[in-house]
Amino acid sequence: MRVPLSWLKEYVDVTLSLEDLAERLTLAGLEVARIEYLGLPGAELVWDRERVLVGEIVEIRPHPNADRLVLAVVNYGADQHETVVTGAPNLFPYRGRSDLHLKVAFAMEGARLYDGYAEEPRIKKLKKTKIRGVPSRAMVCSEKELGLGDDHTGILILPDDAPVGTPLADYLGDAVLDLDLTPNLARCFSIIGVAREVAALTDQQVRYPSLEVLTEGRPAAEQVRIEIEDPALCPRYIGMVIRDVTIRPAPFWVQHRLRLAGMRPINNVVDVTNYVMLEWGQPLHAFDYDRLAERAGGEVPTILIRPARPGERITTLDGVERELTPDDLLITDTAGPIAIAGVMGGAETEVTETTRHILLESANFHFISIRRTSKRLRLPSESSARFGRGVHPAMAERGARRAAELMRRWGDGRVAPGMVDAYPAPPAPVVVDFP
Repeated sequence: MRVPLSWLKEYVDVTLSLEDLAERLTLAGLEVARIEYLGLPGAELVWDRERVLVGEIVEIRPHPNADRLVLAVVNYGADQHETVVTGAPNLFPYRGRSDLHLKVAFAMEGARLYDGYAEEPRIKKLKKTKIRGVPSRAMVCSEKELGLGDDHTGILILPDDAPVGTPLADYLGDAVLDLDLTPNLARCFSIIGVAREVAALTDQQVRYPSLEVLTEGRPAAEQVRIEIEDPALCPRYIGMVIRDVTIRPAPFWVQHRLRLAGMRPINNVVDVTNYVMLEWGQPLHAFDYDRLAERAGGEVPTILIRPARPGERITTLDGVERELTPDDLLITDTAGPIAIAGVMGGAETEVTETTRHILLESANFHFISIRRTSKRLRLPSESSARFGRGVHPAMAERGARRAAELMRRWGDGRVAPGMVDAYPAPPAPVVVDFP
């Protein structure tokens, strides 16, 4: 479990040094296997505070001697701008423009960066050079050169409000606690779960994110039906409908947090499900609602959670067709399987760039069933890792509310009022009497 320090601090004040916090958590049973630094002292690559800064490209000029290169004029907070030769394809559409305000990671001569063209991580020192006859003593950086990811196809574009001239270490630098959690610590398999432990150990209060949802339109109950065949295998299943979502990249800070936590950003909808799973510990899944409606012949889709039938098959999101057994729990509609419960979704109802309407799943599955299926199919995932340790059914509502609201904010969606909550046998509340 990877816990970015900046994310943890959103929910609890950290009053100890990172080393003391790691020791305190380890003594409490949450073993901190290591502390990983990004851009800060202690990292393999430390971003020089004087040479690696937030910059602003204000103009892109054609290169006089090369069609596949451009000259980027960068404001980095000094009296004069710096001209950088670059071949980044994502800058070509701006060629010839002098009205730009593109925020970037800017590195000056002497900075140490990863070699963007090397297959294995290799650090090099930035030197003054001449590229096709034009001097260049600085560069605008890609994710790979900074150690933020593997993408070297273009330069990293920062949010519009990134402060020019600020050391990149102050803007993006972070530390990650890598926790080696034992199976009995399922409650800690989330950022909020760890925040609770930190609060208890350091006498602080946890700040929980709001679970309020702004809704409009037709009630969700008129748009989807949910049936559970065996409540022992699926104690609870919640469906929410979000309409008119615009599929696009998630906000930069969300992508940054996901990468630090070890997950790859995909799009705003999928990123919401992963973000909330990491935040609350509740796995979620998003279906393309229109595909479900098509499969239902234009009728209101009915979702049935049931064991697989002998020989039943599904093509999962990784493009692999998998044969199932009655030991595997499925999410199905009237046309057949649409997901392997708690393990992986199906390709037939995948969210794509053309998706407009979403059915959001937030459910609870029996931990042994999910663990067994994940192991048999050799499909470990962040979702199955959490379900396989046990997730309380009460978390399903929190995850659904949080994710639906974030899809509204990050995708301009309209959340249908209410949720379809199939909860056949809610457990009795735990009451603690104090003398």
